[in-house]
Amino acid sequence: MTELLSVHNLKTSFKTREGEVQSVRGVSFSMQEGEVVGLVGESGSGKSVTARSLIRLIQPPGRITEGEVLFRGMNLLEQSDQEMRKIRGNRISMIFQDPMTSLNPVVRVGKQMVEVIRRHRGMDKTAARKEAIELLRQVGIPSPETRIDQYPHEFSGGMRQRVMIAIALSCKPELLIADEPTTALDVTIQAQILQLMKELKETTQTSILMITHDLGVVAQVCTRVVVMYGGLIMEEGPVERIFAEPQHPYTQGLLRSIPKPGEEGARQRLVAIEGTPPNLVHPPSGCPFMERCPHAMDVCKQMPAYTETAPGHRALCWLLDDRTDEEVEA
Repeated sequence: MTELLSVHNLKTSFKTREGEVQSVRGVSFSMQEGEVVGLVGESGSGKSVTARSLIRLIQPPGRITEGEVLFRGMNLLEQSDQEMRKIRGNRISMIFQDPMTSLNPVVRVGKQMVEVIRRHRGMDKTAARKEAIELLRQVGIPSPETRIDQYPHEFSGGMRQRVMIAIALSCKPELLIADEPTTALDVTIQAQILQLMKELKETTQTSILMITHDLGVVAQVCTRVVVMYGGLIMEEGPVERIFAEPQHPYTQGLLRSIPKPGEEGARQRLVAIEGTPPNLVHPPSGCPFMERCPHAMDVCKQMPAYTETAPGHRALCWLLDDRTDEEVEA
């Protein structure tokens, strides 16, 4: 497979009255063509900031302080604002969490779609409208010839999210970033949107980076998962291995907190992760999960190295490090 995206030591922070919040503290990962990668973690872990940093949607007081984002070998952090505007929406598209705030409420859906298609693909108005209708049909909007002339408030939440997916796909992007695309939707509509994204991946071969806090979503859609906590990647690997053999205590805690049906319908007690996330104004020098980890040791006050436990499966944890104390000190 060909590498599409490669992120190296990405760091993003936000200036506040309390100090500089180090939201992303050195994130590195890659994506291959046609891959669906899940970026997971609880609120405040840095996953959405990471996604926005990739396409330089960080606004002041936020700033990207270090790292590189290689998209087909081109460092996006070195491109001009004009060049990034050509890349965003064209080669890389993003679906945001709340479709109602992403769509202009006083402009018809069709007009918003046509503007995007004409700007990025150079079509005339008639051809762009025809393309917009076809895209609405592709994402499962019934009677697209009629619905295209309606306003966003005339669509349900699930339908508005489908419109956002259609807009994101209108320029045939190589990479689609989906930031919590099912969070505001009910369970039935969630399932429909996830099924739609699976079908689109198979038919368009678009690579997808799915940002979510829901491991159930990851299990349904993704091929690989990146687990974030405290602005760092805690664990990364194929979905099957992460679910079957999670290596990091944080990943294990996330999996234990997922509701599972017990035997013969019996209820199972959910296991919460005790404690609170670290203060990223003054982030810990060692493992960020140390204060909440049931296996914490003195050595965890130092930052561990990544340990690869299987091909493509790595975790940031001292429990996996087989070096002696003397080697660690050295």
